[in-house]
Amino acid sequence: MTVLLALLVEWRVGDSVGGLHPVAIFGRFAGWIEQRLHRNTRAAGGFAWLVAVGTATILVLCLLAIASRVNLSWAAGAIVLWATLGWRSLLEHATAVNEAPNLDAARTAVARIVGRDVDAMSRVDVRRATLESLAENASDAVVAPLFWAAIGGPLAAAAYRWINTLDAMWGHHSPRYEHFGWAAARADDLASWVPARLTAALFLLMARCWPEAAWRAQAAAHASPNAGWPEAAMAHGLRVRLGGPVMRRGQQDHRPWMGPAEAPEPGDASVKAGLRLTHRALLAAGALAVIACR
Repeated sequence: MTVLLALLVEWRVGDSVGGLHPVAIFGRFAGWIEQRLHRNTRAAGGFAWLVAVGTATILVLCLLAIASRVNLSWAAGAIVLWATLGWRSLLEHATAVNEAPNLDAARTAVARIVGRDVDAMSRVDVRRATLESLAENASDAVVAPLFWAAIGGPLAAAAYRWINTLDAMWGHHSPRYEHFGWAAARADDLASWVPARLTAALFLLMARCWPEAAWRAQAAAHASPNAGWPEAAMAHGLRVRLGGPVMRRGQQDHRPWMGPAEAPEPGDASVKAGLRLTHRALLAAGALAVIACR
């Protein structure tokens, strides 16, 4: 019941509460911690990570304990799990890119969901970035929280969301975060390992696609130990070419190409097809989570 209620609230409310969303509040808290504890060392980053994740997790644990005393653990658990999900916003952001009236508007919309330089993006670049964001965030924002909820309940899902948020904030290769963000990046790599591969399997299953083993090599060649799996599965499921070099902070990031041999570039209909595929995969993930948590 908890998982089903959380999914219904997510579908109805999403992140429409904006800055009052628990993840947004946690992000501001993590920023406050960073301001006070930042030193570009692994030790400082690890300590800051422990303070942020530990404090937030203890608060959630206290909330669940109080709710249990008044027989509202099911409601509190649903609220906590809802706060970890980003299903509706994921689809809304990708739809906004696809429905942008011109290239400049599409670049502005895609800048909200990818950490790339967008000023020189072509239409194909925008479509490719949108589909890759859909694939990666289907895992991070929906499948992974549901997976951890099935393993350890809403508290485990919340802990995953804090871990993933800190990776997004601190897990960068940059002068400020090269060492400080090491713990955040490694923790997310571990926590997302199984969900990323589960998401890839759901994409391929929902697309009724059984690619040759080469797709695994494409996924493994990605710089991220996890992002390449759902992205490669999306490319093969849609039978388009994704990946390739991108610009980040003025520097070219060389990434492998993904998709079937001689696959075409994503066209006008590709993002819509990607949205449909993502929605089907997430429905399957939701159904599995409801069954697992009965």
